[in-house]
Amino acid sequence: MYKELRSVLANLPGAWKRAVLIAFDFAALSFALWSSYALRYGVVFFPINLDQALIILSAPIVAIPIFIRMGLYRSVIRYLPERAMWTILQAMTVATLCWVVLVFLSEMAGRGIVPRSVPILYWTLGSILIGGSRFAAKKFLLSRGSAHPSGHPVAIYGAGEAGAQLAVALRNQGRTFIVGFIDDNQALRGRDVAGIRVFSPQDLSYLVTEYGVKEVILSIPSINASRQKEIVTRISGQGLKIRTLPNLADLVSGKYLVSQIREIDIDELLGRSSVPADADLVRRMIAGKTIMVTGAGGSIGSELCRLIVKWAPQRLVLFEANEFALYQIERELSAITDQAVVPVLGSIVNRARVDEAIKQFGVQVVFHAAAHKHVPLVEANALEGIYNNVVGSLNVANAAFDNGVESFVLISSDKAVHPTNVMGATKRWAELIVAQKAREAARKETNQRFCSVRFGNVLGSNGSVVPLFKEQIAKGGPVTLTDPTMTRYFMSIHEAAELIVQAGALSQGGDVFVLEMGTPILIRDLAENMIRLAGLTVRDESQPNGDIDIVTVGKRPGEKLYEELFYDETNVRATSHPKILRAANSDTSKEEIETALSTLMRTLDEQNEREARRILFETIQ
Repeated sequence: MYKELRSVLANLPGAWKRAVLIAFDFAALSFALWSSYALRYGVVFFPINLDQALIILSAPIVAIPIFIRMGLYRSVIRYLPERAMWTILQAMTVATLCWVVLVFLSEMAGRGIVPRSVPILYWTLGSILIGGSRFAAKKFLLSRGSAHPSGHPVAIYGAGEAGAQLAVALRNQGRTFIVGFIDDNQALRGRDVAGIRVFSPQDLSYLVTEYGVKEVILSIPSINASRQKEIVTRISGQGLKIRTLPNLADLVSGKYLVSQIREIDIDELLGRSSVPADADLVRRMIAGKTIMVTGAGGSIGSELCRLIVKWAPQRLVLFEANEFALYQIERELSAITDQAVVPVLGSIVNRARVDEAIKQFGVQVVFHAAAHKHVPLVEANALEGIYNNVVGSLNVANAAFDNGVESFVLISSDKAVHPTNVMGATKRWAELIVAQKAREAARKETNQRFCSVRFGNVLGSNGSVVPLFKEQIAKGGPVTLTDPTMTRYFMSIHEAAELIVQAGALSQGGDVFVLEMGTPILIRDLAENMIRLAGLTVRDESQPNGDIDIVTVGKRPGEKLYEELFYDETNVRATSHPKILRAANSDTSKEEIETALSTLMRTLDEQNEREARRILFETIQ
């Protein structure tokens, strides 16, 4: 019965709630004044004439407008702070004084005498009734076990200005019950911010037990990655879902509102120190130029396109073999930019189609991102992988060279270093082809720049481990690992796109740039972090009742336990950008490359996979 009553009261429209409060206050203040007279005279009496009735009714008639003016009916009872009692006392004092003035005027008019002790008794009883009723109602509405009609219970981590704004925004939405703030600042603990109690991080388990908190929202927009990782690790061990405010730069720029909380991306927990893009490098590479991106519908290609359109190119040519992917990225870009975006449906293995696209639109810069990159699939379809990644890259590089393209940037991979699989070997071949084109451009003095950019895994890219883990977690597990000791380098897709463009601007021709990838990460740690971010727990020996199992299934064909970024770390040189390094290039001669290519093409024509694999790996040893 109590739950139903609480639910009815909490779900009343705002106007009805105010009406109920006003009606209660009217009755309570009338009772307070009547009781004051009864206490003063020592007898229980009832108004016997109009004058006495008017005296009793005058108290609430004077007080209610004052209460309205001082905001007593603007507060939400469930979130009423303790300091509201001070406001109630102030309002009651003003109301009592105004009533005394009214009574004095009425006495002068000959309408009766009010004993001097009555106003004091009235102020005391009125304060108790009005203040006590508010906090009794708050206690009733927030008592343990009550249904919270405003939504699921959450805690906000961070009781600063952003946290207070977030609390107001969430209240206005009416779908969330804010149990309390959590803050590391000891001076704030036990106090109220925006009418909400501030707790210590150590109190989180109490909030989970007593109030059923299921989610924590980080409201510290200026927090750095390492601090955020520390907080998330501390919270996620309790099986709570974690979300966060957008970063401070996005809030200031107006890209997001404080109320627009979002999921924490796994790349935010990498602990990588971000370096803002060098605007001069990006502008030099993009502004006012006609740019073509091959593989424009892929994960890297599409992110490059999103970055490019922000820097005012003359035209962006989207070259893509997948019709649906091309449709998706063209539609997305057209909705966010007025720049000329040209979709071109075609495959890089079709040299004539690549030539036509470059000639027709006068392409000045090519970002070559088109490739088959999924290691097990390319391993199982080696001939197609070689044809697309090697022959296709040769077609694009030749077309760019023959048509006078100013800058050519190959998107390579850390798997190109000492490759153990077909995909990595084809990427190394593509690097060698680009290097030969750079030498040819230098020899003929065409002022064309050809370079490669090599980096590790990109979080969230198509076919990567992150989408796979997300899918497995959504299904309730298990999350599958190939080996518990396997490590990989990771960076965010946005950071990768920015660094690729800046590396292209730094090119002197023939460069192999390596993006600084930080520290390799255990894939098991990645899986555990993703499980925790989903508000779940890992099931293992120490926690047999956890939510998600992590199981080892063994290495896939061609996989390494760890990846490398350089053939020779002693020959790595720094560039003007702290996140971009310049690696030593191959000394493979033009004749060797041409001879190997000719033989490789013959094995492809003959569909001789065994011989094609042999040539593929022998040439790059």
